[in-house]
Amino acid sequence: MTEAMKITLSTQPADARWGEKATYSINNDGITLHLNGTDDLGLIQRAARKIDGLGIKHVQLSGEDWDADRCWAFWQGYKAPKGTRKVEWPDLDDAQRQELDNRLMIIDWVRDTINAPAEELGPSQLAQRAVDLISNVAGDRVTYRITKGEDLREQGYMGLHTVGRGSERSPVLLALDYNPTGDKEAPVYACLVGKGITFDSGGYSIKQTAFMDSMKSDMGGAATVTGALAFAITRGLNKRVKLFLCCADNLISGNAFKLGDIITYRNGKKVEVMNTDAEGRLVLADGLIDASAQKPELIIDAATLTGAAKTALGNDYHALFSFDDALAGRLLASAAQENEPFWRLPLAEFHRSQL
Repeated sequence: MTEAMKITLSTQPADARWGEKATYSINNDGITLHLNGTDDLGLIQRAARKIDGLGIKHVQLSGEDWDADRCWAFWQGYKAPKGTRKVEWPDLDDAQRQELDNRLMIIDWVRDTINAPAEELGPSQLAQRAVDLISNVAGDRVTYRITKGEDLREQGYMGLHTVGRGSERSPVLLALDYNPTGDKEAPVYACLVGKGITFDSGGYSIKQTAFMDSMKSDMGGAATVTGALAFAITRGLNKRVKLFLCCADNLISGNAFKLGDIITYRNGKKVEVMNTDAEGRLVLADGLIDASAQKPELIIDAATLTGAAKTALGNDYHALFSFDDALAGRLLASAAQENEPFWRLPLAEFHRSQL
């Protein structure tokens, strides 16, 4: 086994020979990352990505300046979809080490699930992976129901059934109940709803190749809310939360839905399909109807609905929509505390009539 490359942190700038804006330098003892005091976590992450690009697959984070957040920032940049990497972590106190271990387990699960090829991750597999993760951290405090195929149609989940019926892999709705109270009548504090399109061809409104090649990751919303619930549980979540994952393929076949089709939802709403590549909102509607029926304090949905959000905000911000100013403020404050940048986009009362 190769000897680990030592990685240390410094608040001093790199020697001028490394360049005015150098984020790291190399010396006889290893590699030093040079923090600037303004964006240290981002700097560590970017430097880690460069270190991985050098082909260094075994590192030791050395020195007293490493904490759980800095270790995690390094791993975010160092981890890649292919190959193995080994990190020797610094000495952390028990609480920080547990926090880091939970992040490594859960957020790596999210990333690996999103990166999984569609061939091995269909709707049923996505739902089962979510059940396995939550059960691992919640034990007997969780129950769940999986509804699939024709059962969806018979029970009125028409958006999910319509979108998913064109695939040989049946669409699936996962309804998971995390109830740490043990009281079956306990109120539901929050509902999480995730879009789980395990491959999106666009259907008959077919995508161009350049826009389809990443569509194995169109279930990113489902993976994200699953990971969020699991992570909250490890941090001591003591309120009842329900998770709804709307999982399907959006493919072309003789049985696939078509432009001009009418979908009638359980709440009486009718939707005419004018673009089969706008399938995300069609499947989410079923999960949101179920979530609304629970009368929770919070409903949070996550989805890869449109590339326009990425066009507007780039790769570094999550897009946030909410009618509730106070709730949006709480989320933005929590996001800043967790170093997860969000940016709120307009959603005003007059938009309701357009939804």
